[in-house]
Amino acid sequence: MPPNQRAAQREQTRALLVRRGRELFAAEGYAVVGLARIVAAAGVTKGALYHNFAGKEELFRAVLAEVQREVGTRVAAAAEAASGPWEQLRTGCDAFLVAATDPAIQRILLVDGPAVLGWHEWRALDEANSASHLRDALAPLVADGTLPAQPLEPLVHLLSGAMNEAALWLATEPEALPDTSAALGRVLEALRA
Repeated sequence: MPPNQRAAQREQTRALLVRRGRELFAAEGYAVVGLARIVAAAGVTKGALYHNFAGKEELFRAVLAEVQREVGTRVAAAAEAASGPWEQLRTGCDAFLVAATDPAIQRILLVDGPAVLGWHEWRALDEANSASHLRDALAPLVADGTLPAQPLEPLVHLLSGAMNEAALWLATEPEALPDTSAALGRVLEALRA
């Protein structure tokens, strides 16, 4: 088999393992799902899994990265459709809450992510994804005076933490999404100069 064909086949196998791992992790949680179930669901051998990943944790890391990218893409697309920086911030925050009400996303992103990878690694991944989008939305608002001049990092972390906590709470109270969105809107409005 030519090298480019082997590389394509390996990438297909990797994508299949991520897809099946994601389905199982979302449905049952990381702790419950064993490698044997994942390879059976993917229709590959354990050797194929180990050819692509060092083990279950590395596969989960790939699943989490995919979920973070998808949520980031959804949030960015919603924000970009809004007019003006303030509405983009507000719309992006709402889009995050909506995305995070999906139980599969909650389990992988907010429950198993910190538990499996540890708080520090999970925060670093969150910082590179969700917090980065939030920072990008807040920076022009501080620069143009919509928000008072202030160090950006504390604000990013406070709002990110509040939204992550709200998303976890919404897992048990999904009908509270409209009230949660309204409360977040009031918090954001209170920040304005």
